[in-house]
Amino acid sequence: MWIAENWNDYQVIDCSKGEKLERWGNYLLIRPDPQIIWNTPQKHSGWRQPDAHYHRSAKGGGQWEFFDLPEQWTIHYHSLTFNLKPFSFKHTGLFPEQAVNWDWCQQKIRTAGRPVKLLNLFAYTGGATLAAAQAGAAVTHVDASKGMVSWAKENAISSGLSQAPIRWLVDDCVKFAEREIRRGNHYDAIIMDPPSYGRGPKGEIWKIEDSIYPLIQLCVQLLSQNPLFFLINSYTTGLAPSVLTYMLSAEICPRYGGQVQASEIGLPVKESGLLLPCGASGRWEN
Repeated sequence: MWIAENWNDYQVIDCSKGEKLERWGNYLLIRPDPQIIWNTPQKHSGWRQPDAHYHRSAKGGGQWEFFDLPEQWTIHYHSLTFNLKPFSFKHTGLFPEQAVNWDWCQQKIRTAGRPVKLLNLFAYTGGATLAAAQAGAAVTHVDASKGMVSWAKENAISSGLSQAPIRWLVDDCVKFAEREIRRGNHYDAIIMDPPSYGRGPKGEIWKIEDSIYPLIQLCVQLLSQNPLFFLINSYTTGLAPSVLTYMLSAEICPRYGGQVQASEIGLPVKESGLLLPCGASGRWEN
């Protein structure tokens, strides 16, 4: 498992009974997690005095219960700054486990010894975009949600990257990739973090089991003659690390060589010392 263990402002304190107790900066949150199917004693005082608690509904979805949480606050990862706020379906605007991939991407970009042009699809609030830009890449950031792209821009400003070479685009990722192929544009690195299910800005339906492999095939056509890396993240149970490995190996290695690695990604849990699985990532690198 690849572990995001370099946080100072974020921590999984404990996990039990379908929920995790987390510290986000100065605030304690309780949020549901489907991976947590064990029932261990909830000894930490934060279980009884959180700043906010997201309660999942038996009918689907859920709602926040607030005690002492501001509408917005910030946390830091090294010199990056992220603006957080509680919004729909338990989220805060950041997936902390992805920091392990940010670190990997930055290392690849900084040691490339050349300019790196990077495409980030389903780019959300910009964690990977900002990490890549900070390392020196020119980034094209694409997400179907105008609100998420605006939020990512706010994070760039807060991180001192308002002048970084980032293109911010609100677009359907598949249609954007198709247009880039027709335009003859190419990228040295590609990151994609596709949802299990979603809709584009014009109602386009995305279902990952049906759409991810064709999108990989499209994006391989966007790689430059000497590509650096290709990263896929998945939070879908059916897409195990071995599936990510096979898709990347089948489509990229015959053309460019290189190697593929895939693994679960996760977060350390303070109280138990265990590791909480948080999805999977597949990495091709040259």
